[in-house]
This record gives sequence, structure tokens and C-alpha cells, in this order.
Amino acid sequence: MDYGIKDSIIAIVTTNRSMAGSPNSPVFYAENREEGERTALLIAKCTRGMVHDLLGGTYIIVRH
Repeated sequence: MDYGIKDSIIAIVTTNRSMAGSPNSPVFYAENREEGERTALLIAKCTRGMVHDLLGGTYIIVRH
């Protein structure tokens, strides 16, 4: 099987409303960094994923 990074990204959480959605991963928009961090942690708990902070209010949840 051929796996790429897009196959491992579970979700994207961001405060940047101009970020376009992805057909492979849902994008969740947060009002501020605190809400974004909390949302990312909850999604990671539910999906057994890991949160990675990309700075600027954007988090990705991936499965390693």
C-alpha cells in the first residue's frame, strides 16, 4: 500500500477562516487559539491521534 501524509491527517483545526477545506480531512474553525487547542485535543482523544501545532493558530491531528 502507498501511504502519504494526506492519508495520516485526521483533521485540521485553525483560526484562519481563509484556509480552504480539504476533500481528505475536515477543517474545524476556532474563534481563538485557546478554543483551537481545546478542539484539537478533544478530536485527538476521540480518534487516538496526535496534535501537532503548526503555529499561527493551526493544528493538525495525525495518526502515526
